[in-house]
Amino acid sequence: MDDELLDQIVSGLNQLVAWVAGGAMVFGGVVPYIPQYRDIRRTQNAEGFSTYVCLVLLVANILRILFRFGRYFDTLLLWQSIIMIATMLIMLNLCTNVRMTTELSTKRRSFIDFDWNYFWSWSHFLDYVQCVVAFTLVAAYITYILLDSAVFVETLGFLAVFTEAMLGTPQLYCNYQNKSTEGMSIKMVLMWTSGDTFKTGYFLLTQAPVQFWTCGLLQVVVDITILFQVYYYSRYPQKPLSHTVSHTTSAKAL
Repeated sequence: MDDELLDQIVSGLNQLVAWVAGGAMVFGGVVPYIPQYRDIRRTQNAEGFSTYVCLVLLVANILRILFRFGRYFDTLLLWQSIIMIATMLIMLNLCTNVRMTTELSTKRRSFIDFDWNYFWSWSHFLDYVQCVVAFTLVAAYITYILLDSAVFVETLGFLAVFTEAMLGTPQLYCNYQNKSTEGMSIKMVLMWTSGDTFKTGYFLLTQAPVQFWTCGLLQVVVDITILFQVYYYSRYPQKPLSHTVSHTTSAKAL
């Protein structure tokens, strides 16, 4: 009787851990963007935030969903992709609205202009939605045509993982271009680094396919490079620091 009760307790604990782990898997990637969203909304300044981070995550997760049609993977990862896409669209909507209220130029930049100089720098949120829908339809059509090709399916999966591995590069370039990390959320980068390190370690321990842990290592390297930028630009400022703070300065990045 005692052994049966113990087995029930252990089984219940295992189920609880599985539910918690599943919830963390689905919503863990969204959590860092919650304080980011609140900070941008509070300060009405999205200058330090690179919307190309949203682009990278949208492309990566759309490709991951399409990859599932060719090779089945866990449903939790599917929901993770869906929720991340919704989160990135919410972030884009906020950043676009904030930029429109603070931008002096009244000229409308539209997706249907097909001007590469203003790619992903459009005036209204609807333009971003049009771009995402167009990319999804084109990628879905190509996937439908080539779904029977094992080479294409594997390549699609690699592109999804590799694109996600490039997540930090827009902020890395933004910091380099500005020669500053002022206004950037260090907490988010630390969360990225710890999460990517854990994920890469998991890939190595479970002997996941080589592209998984290779791209995981690449993510960790990018995260560490951003942390180095924070140290370097704070210790050796490349431009005078601003001493005046207004509602249009001091947004958090990433």
